Amino acid sequence: MRHLTRLKSLQAVEAAARHGSFVGAAAELDVTPPAVGQLVRSLEDWVGYRLFRRSRSGAERLTPVDEAREALEDIAKGLDLLEAGLSKLRGRHARSVVLVTASQALVANWLLPRLEDFSALHPSIDVRLDVSDRVIDLAHGEADIGIRCGLGDWKGVRATRLMGEEIIAVCHPRLLPDDHAPTAGWIAEQVLVHDATPHPGGDFPSWSDWLARSGANQTTASRELKINSTSAVIQAALAGRGVALVRKALVRQDLEAGRLVHLLPGCRWPVAWAYFAAAAPKALRRNEVKAFHDWLVQTANFSS
Repeated sequence: MRHLTRLKSLQAVEAAARHGSFVGAAAELDVTPPAVGQLVRSLEDWVGYRLFRRSRSGAERLTPVDEAREALEDIAKGLDLLEAGLSKLRGRHARSVVLVTASQALVANWLLPRLEDFSALHPSIDVRLDVSDRVIDLAHGEADIGIRCGLGDWKGVRATRLMGEEIIAVCHPRLLPDDHAPTAGWIAEQVLVHDATPHPGGDFPSWSDWLARSGANQTTASRELKINSTSAVIQAALAGRGVALVRKALVRQDLEAGRLVHLLPGCRWPVAWAYFAAAAPKALRRNEVKAFHDWLVQTANFSS
């Protein structure tokens, strides 16, 4: 006998375990926190023991007990299968939605020019973009999948490496000298635009670092413009405000279109950060999310 009368309680327990609170589960299920608590307590009465350890402090105030933790994986898979069955009932022409999060610079310069290819391969999947430079909580379902740049060690998500990154010097073509090819010395005399966004563990160079490696006699910038936004640094370079140190993947389209020039390409600076497709394991069990994940991996391998 299937105890499907407990379905709402199972949904509440699974959501509360993922969010670590009744409040987060309530927001996901579109009910009140007391309603989630009542559903959880009804299941606790049925099984005969507490399903969560409760604390008054910490980011996650609810922690599943050992027995519940072992059962939750099966419960989550079962709920996913029910969702898949409902999708089949809606018919083969029903549309699925994937919510994708990425930074403004990555969306504009890498994802958008390629997104039409995904739509052509998967016409029944709608992609919705959450363009934000803040780190979206993928583990707790704020988005289905994200493209992140970093070390790939984010808690609660599965990260698949897409491509590496390096820092390059670029400028608008109109800034180039008329009488000679740009040199390290010429670069040192320009307004040097630098991305002041924190990059912990990334080994991102300062202009002094880059000039020293390039062989310039002058390694201290005489005129420097620091901007704490990666997108704004690229826009400053496109506007001809100076020479900028940027991530190569984010300006590839501009380089190919001739809107920016790669200066001293022999001066390489690979960094520890790379790009990853990041998603919670639960999200990847959905066919549409897995399809977008696999397309990202294939596209990155082709374009790198």
